[in-house]
Amino acid sequence: MHSFSILRTAALTGTAVVALQAAPALAEAEFSLTIGGDAYFQGAYVSQKQDSGLRSTEFANRLRLTVTPSATADNGLTYGARLRLVSGNGDPSVSSRTVENDRAYLYANGAFGTVQAGVVNGLSDEYGIIGPNTEGIAGSPDSNGLLFLYGSSTYAALPLAATSLRTLVSYDTGTKFIYISPSFGGLQAAVSYTPRTGDSNTSVNRRKVDALGDALAFRDVVEAGAAFQSAFGDVTVEASAFYQTGKAVRQSDGIVSQSFEDLNSFHVGANVGYGPAKVGVSYAYSGDSGYAKGIAQSRDQQNLIVGAQYLSGPLMFAANYMRAQGNDMATMTTPAKADIWQGGVTWTVAPGLTTGLEYDYVRSTLSGGAANGGDLTDRAHILMLDTRLAF
Repeated sequence: MHSFSILRTAALTGTAVVALQAAPALAEAEFSLTIGGDAYFQGAYVSQKQDSGLRSTEFANRLRLTVTPSATADNGLTYGARLRLVSGNGDPSVSSRTVENDRAYLYANGAFGTVQAGVVNGLSDEYGIIGPNTEGIAGSPDSNGLLFLYGSSTYAALPLAATSLRTLVSYDTGTKFIYISPSFGGLQAAVSYTPRTGDSNTSVNRRKVDALGDALAFRDVVEAGAAFQSAFGDVTVEASAFYQTGKAVRQSDGIVSQSFEDLNSFHVGANVGYGPAKVGVSYAYSGDSGYAKGIAQSRDQQNLIVGAQYLSGPLMFAANYMRAQGNDMATMTTPAKADIWQGGVTWTVAPGLTTGLEYDYVRSTLSGGAANGGDLTDRAHILMLDTRLAF
């Protein structure tokens, strides 16, 4: 991390003079500006049963830059803002490369706790426990081996619970308001409100009904829960529980109307560590949240993750298993299930620099029925080399 302080000054001198004539002078705060971030580069080899038209090798990379201006008032109040820029997807040959932001919020922290307002992920995505190794192995699906199934029919056929690992739409970065309580013996509670998923930054969307065929959205989303972290001698304990609820946005073209099941989702998880070893388990259940009402087939959305890690000097060994089921993420109309095994080793080369090798085995089934030629099954082996930098 690089940190330096700057003194905020008026950029428009004339405007500042007028303000001073109209009101008493206000003290200018001295802000410190912290710049940090992280990046990864990955290369993978994929051996897949359903691989028609697909190559076996691929690369992926991502860089995030975080900028945090902050200040502390005389009464102890800490306040500021945070912006995280992310290198987005795109084909540079057609000039579609993008830079996006997935954090852009104001915050204040004091004896009352912490408030945040703006673009930020859901509470369980930020604080929910899903496994002892939070990156790569058992990490988010946009940073582990499942990333390399993107673009295949198998990825679209996976249940949403295979990629939404906590509460169902905790990954959503819609503009929200968050309150986090002070810590009481390692326990903190939190609650958030999001007017509408997918609606962020300067976007304003007050509609209760979308056009037919639009992406599914939820409104008036509330998420609440708590996280606990403490040590008892050589034993460390981390645990969390979150619940998320909201109303599904109806779709209509003025003639035909489609309604969806409301959002009701919960996630619980816990890790226990002793010395260099740590084990963990998590479970998420979202039922029929987001399914179109009246569909012929449905399977409750849920996933179970168990994992372990072991530290030996600069090496970290990790493994986990996930069982996910629900309807397919592409259409949300066909029952699907997946078993995913992951294992690997991460080597800390130098402070902030790691490299590792990960192996993923994915076994998935999309229910087809006799009328549709039976079930669609796939098996995929993914070997991935992962190098990361945190600064």
